[in-house]
Amino acid sequence: MSGQEQLNYNRIAAAIEYIRQNFKNQPTLNEVAEKINLSPFHFQRLFSEWAGVSPKNFLQYISVAYAKSMLKNKKVTLFDAALETGLSGTGRLHDMFIKIDGMTPGEYKNGGENLYINYSHAESPFGNILVASTTKGICYMAFAKDEQTTWSDLLQLFPNAHFKQMVDIIQQQALYIFTLLSD
Repeated sequence: MSGQEQLNYNRIAAAIEYIRQNFKNQPTLNEVAEKINLSPFHFQRLFSEWAGVSPKNFLQYISVAYAKSMLKNKKVTLFDAALETGLSGTGRLHDMFIKIDGMTPGEYKNGGENLYINYSHAESPFGNILVASTTKGICYMAFAKDEQTTWSDLLQLFPNAHFKQMVDIIQQQALYIFTLLSD
């Protein structure tokens, strides 16, 4: 690794750590860029290149993962989860859940109650995969050596959902990404 590559690696590692430690404050692009001594434009480009997602998307993934861990506690309200995650309210939490998990935070909290999930198994260049989707988007993807394990994991995650083994357009679009990656 060249000196410049090592410097960039260290900067992105520092940015990731800063976002992980400060996600509850929902740091802006400018704040994170300043912490690693880059312009916001250069930081955005470099982070996306090295991490594979934008800094904003990375922050959203971290925030939703934290909110999910909170929502497993049945006593936590959606409002509490949103505020504890550093979001301005349940609307932002709702929008992030739809974008990232293909369901609302309430549907996640209730184990998929009244939620219809289509699922299918497929081959990818990276191995067998289980893809599950709602009408709002992909809610689950997992690689596994055997279909039963991934199916059990999906059932455990959404014990109250209604499942149908069926390939839909949302799943096909997600799987198409893997064919692009293998070309």
